[in-house]
Amino acid sequence: MTAPTAPGTDTVFAPASGFGRAAICVVRVSGPGTRRVLEALAGGPPPPRRLALRTLRDPTNGEALDRALVAFFPAPHSFTGEDQAELHVHGGLATRTGVLEALARLPGCRPAEPGEFTRRAFLAGRMDLSAVEGLADLIEAQTQAQRRQALRQLEGGLGALADAWRGRLVETQALLEAALDFSDEGDVAASVEAQAAERIAALAHEIAAALADAGRGERLREGYVVVLAGPPNAGKSTLMNALARRDVAIVSAVPGTTRDAIEVRLDLGGLPVTLIDTAGLRETQDAIEAEGVARTRARIAGADLLVWLDPVDAPAAPEAGGAPLLHVRAKSDLADDAPAADARGALALSATTGAGIADLLAAIEDRARGTVGDGGDAVVTRARHRIALERAREALDRAAATLAAGETELAAEDVRLAARAVGTIAGRVDVEDVLDALFGAFCIGK
Repeated sequence: MTAPTAPGTDTVFAPASGFGRAAICVVRVSGPGTRRVLEALAGGPPPPRRLALRTLRDPTNGEALDRALVAFFPAPHSFTGEDQAELHVHGGLATRTGVLEALARLPGCRPAEPGEFTRRAFLAGRMDLSAVEGLADLIEAQTQAQRRQALRQLEGGLGALADAWRGRLVETQALLEAALDFSDEGDVAASVEAQAAERIAALAHEIAAALADAGRGERLREGYVVVLAGPPNAGKSTLMNALARRDVAIVSAVPGTTRDAIEVRLDLGGLPVTLIDTAGLRETQDAIEAEGVARTRARIAGADLLVWLDPVDAPAAPEAGGAPLLHVRAKSDLADDAPAADARGALALSATTGAGIADLLAAIEDRARGTVGDGGDAVVTRARHRIALERAREALDRAAATLAAGETELAAEDVRLAARAVGTIAGRVDVEDVLDALFGAFCIGK
């Protein structure tokens, strides 16, 4: 296990609340100079973990900056594991700017980089890497299902599972090393190797089960993708506006009006859905429209669900495959006594009158829930996790084969590689290649 790198020697600060006028702005301070910061601005640190009303003063001239609530969190019992403070100042621009400028003038104190508070928490061992990713996902969560999944990961669900797997792998590696040590005692070595083989098989089965989730965690995190497609003038853009409940797409009687894909995010029953309106599919000599058609086909290829529209007053066109299909007969208000569904099970709807819209949304939600679940049981939530577990499973498969062939030393090495792969999930081994990208995605005050 690689020990976390010690946090930096600088003291950093940043606003932890949104910009713009507000009642309160929270300014966070973390680092070895936090006590000196509070002495300079607030007359000293208040009792630990208690809010105290203080007058904040500019240390250069003693001018009062604000009457604020101040909290102090001594190391190691803080979010970052360092001495940390919070200044709850009034949220006006001038007040916030004055406090931040005063902090910047203090020796050894500088503005924080994006994600630096969380990075320091990770380096101090306060959070593992999977929990950091859960925190990032919680900040970005737009639906209740995303929130549940992110919170579960932040609370250590994935990290604890990865640590348990890694611990068992290390124990299995120790068994194989012991078998090598007792190789001259055939009965002892055979017994130890049999125990190791059982453990390898059990771990490989558990990891394979975690991987066999149809990508639910990643899809929930990124959003279930629904593409509206069909021939020109099928009513896709009108339907898009109706589902979005605002005008996001241009509607025209001229075929080929939509040239590029238009995306809208929806919350359907707590599930994140990305709805994409696309150019009508047809043969065309127009270079721009042809590019739009090509982009439509690319979107269809990457969709979780293809909603294929045909006007109810026109013959059904052959749909483009590549994704699960939901057929819709649009513009039902143009046909007398249009059935709610045709022989293919296509839903009849009118974006103009609203008829059938609720049925379509319910059908999309049902498909999405069947694919991504509700965020409560997915183990893998990022491509990084899936790659690590796939490497671990492959290493365990090799270990089982080499152990069965009597090559115990090679099996021990493969088990070590599996433990290393699983360890990268929680950051128990070197993961510098992912740290900069991850923490750079955080907001400044986090």
